Amino acid sequence: MKIRLKLGDRVITATLADSKATQDFISLLPLTLTLEDYAGTEKISNLPQKLSTEGAPAGSDPSVGDIAYYAPWGNLAIYYRDFGYSSGLILLGKLDSGIEALAGRGPLTVTIDLASKP
Repeated sequence: MKIRLKLGDRVITATLADSKATQDFISLLPLTLTLEDYAGTEKISNLPQKLSTEGAPAGSDPSVGDIAYYAPWGNLAIYYRDFGYSSGLILLGKLDSGIEALAGRGPLTVTIDLASKP
């Protein structure tokens, strides 16, 4: 499944994995979030509700472009730098391109919606 991330006049697509957490995430769309920089590695934002962790691994090792859900905090994370293994991190998908639009320290407003219907 593909989603679109709209950052001002820029549109980035991403491909989502098939999981319970991803299905919960899709049910929240369309969604407008303010992404804040975290640790010079990722952009994060709280989600309006927790996502399912059913069937998810204990953690993940994210890389550039990964979209993830950090279950302990209930937030979405989009990685613009590599990061090490994190317990409670569930990978939701990966940006197809355009990661440079997310790099940097300032907050960004993003609208996320489905790029195509299931």
